[in-house]
Amino acid sequence: MKAAAAGTVTGVAVGSLVALASRGPTLVPWPEKVRTAFPFLLGGLTGAVVGLKTGLALATVRALSGRGPGPITTMTPVLVGGAALGGVAAAGSIAARRLLAQLAEEGRGLDDAFAQPPADPEVSGGPGSVVTVNELGREGARFVAYVTSPDGVREVTGEDPVAEPVRVFVGVDAASTVEQRVGLAMAELRRTGAFDRAHLIIQAPAGSGFANSFPVDVLEVLTRGDCASVAVGYGLLPSFLSLSRVGVAQLTQRLLLDAIHEELRGRDRKPRLLLYGESLGAKVQQGAVAEGPVDLDHYGVAAALYVGTPGGVESDSFHALCAAESYTVDRPEQLPSPVPTPRPRVWFLEHDGDPVVRFRRDLLLQRPAWLPTDGTRGRNVPAEMTWKPGITYAQALVDTMFATNVKPGLFESRGHDYRADLGAVATMAFDLSATPEVAERLEAYLRRTEVERAARIGEH
Repeated sequence: MKAAAAGTVTGVAVGSLVALASRGPTLVPWPEKVRTAFPFLLGGLTGAVVGLKTGLALATVRALSGRGPGPITTMTPVLVGGAALGGVAAAGSIAARRLLAQLAEEGRGLDDAFAQPPADPEVSGGPGSVVTVNELGREGARFVAYVTSPDGVREVTGEDPVAEPVRVFVGVDAASTVEQRVGLAMAELRRTGAFDRAHLIIQAPAGSGFANSFPVDVLEVLTRGDCASVAVGYGLLPSFLSLSRVGVAQLTQRLLLDAIHEELRGRDRKPRLLLYGESLGAKVQQGAVAEGPVDLDHYGVAAALYVGTPGGVESDSFHALCAAESYTVDRPEQLPSPVPTPRPRVWFLEHDGDPVVRFRRDLLLQRPAWLPTDGTRGRNVPAEMTWKPGITYAQALVDTMFATNVKPGLFESRGHDYRADLGAVATMAFDLSATPEVAERLEAYLRRTEVERAARIGEH
């Protein structure tokens, strides 16, 4: 039992050191229970792994030297415990599959407030649409339900609308293949007259199908309705559970871009083509554009805005593709004035202290640039935060789970919550016109409409 005892002692010692080192500050606040339990869990897991490996190694050495029984005999209690953990893991896997199925059904289910087909023919699911409201899924139904009204345009701009905004959404359940879903989206764009609008924004949704209405609201208001938006879903699960769908998502974006490119070929009057992606949607759309010999010029993209790119923009080949014509900001106060010439075509909005942006695989063993040894820090990166191999990686992983603390109407430019920034940044990125007075009314409008949407969902 000497090997087992030595392994246990080593494991306890290492685990205790890890637990002590993991008590440092992190990028975003955690619930108190999580903050308290984290050091014990990380230290315990580390200690168990180190203890088991140490014990097995010592038992093997003793057996080979003839001074003791084989490692299997010596470590039998530990191995039995490992087998029990394996059984727990198998049961956990079954429970996880059931949970994923439940989450997918929730993604399909519509809020009672949005279960009826829209009355607006310029949105998907409305009169004449090739997709039903049920095929939009929960997020799609929410997205098309709040197209900007004429009164909204007048409230912010003080002027009358010039057109009815178009919102096209095709959910993942609308068809069984990517090609079919893109075909439905194109049919919707033609049906609604989207290609006759002055602006067309292509948004890559998140894994659940969530398409952020904020940048579309900004576009609809400031163009006085002379715009269209389109999003095609590729899944029903939250983004952190949709990583296996990234290939499908990128194919969806690429085929949609290709189809729109072909549709606009030869047209005398074309809409300004705008791109938008947030979180996983940003990663997906960037990957679709960067893959192969095509680029922004090929598609005729006028401007693109990417928000909270997982891993940061510098981790993606897309950034290298457009580095010469891009601009990155943490907040609206960093927007350039005057705008550089030539005007940047690609804009990146990423918070210095956003865990989703900062979490990368190389954080495990390599000090990141955002935690330099000289103590300088970006906004909302704690001055006391230091890099510790393995530990900082685990902390950042937990950070991602609490990166978005959304409270309707309370806009905080922090973590993975970009609502406080999107009004001003989208206005500049998409080269829209807004006086300071209009910009102030736009912010108030965005906050109020979000509260109204949340209340309508909550009432049901």
